[in-house]
Amino acid sequence: MNLKELKELIEMLKNTDISELEIERSGAKVRIRKGGDVTFHPAMPRMEYPPAAIVAPAVLEPGKPAPEKAPEPVKTNQIKVTSPIVGTFYRASSPDKPAYVEVGDVVKKGQVLCIIEAMKLMNEIESETVGKIVQVLVESGQPVEYGQALFVIEPA
Repeated sequence: MNLKELKELIEMLKNTDISELEIERSGAKVRIRKGGDVTFHPAMPRMEYPPAAIVAPAVLEPGKPAPEKAPEPVKTNQIKVTSPIVGTFYRASSPDKPAYVEVGDVVKKGQVLCIIEAMKLMNEIESETVGKIVQVLVESGQPVEYGQALFVIEPA
């Protein structure tokens, strides 16, 4: 439902004795009440997340260092590409398509790096610089937060 349709509904409601109107179309609900109260509720599918893995602490032998599991630190000349929104991260346009970028790929400014799905909308995330993909920090299908690092790029 677009803004023009909403304005038309509001105008129609002003000229009637109806105090409240609720419409559902294409997975979106709109409820309008006289008195200026307008709400919009997109129909969201219930998201199922895989259960968190239970990891037992590693038993270390004396004198042996702990194994490293943290990603390598970002060098000062490298740039982190972060998520501009909360949503679900996808490396490709569909499961049967190749990933937009892989580690080692050289990308140009404006090239699509991934998709983040938010509220059933697919948002293409583009590179803001020319450079080489050094790291991919998120697995496809995983939820991401606003500001979460997705890629590390070494500028060219």
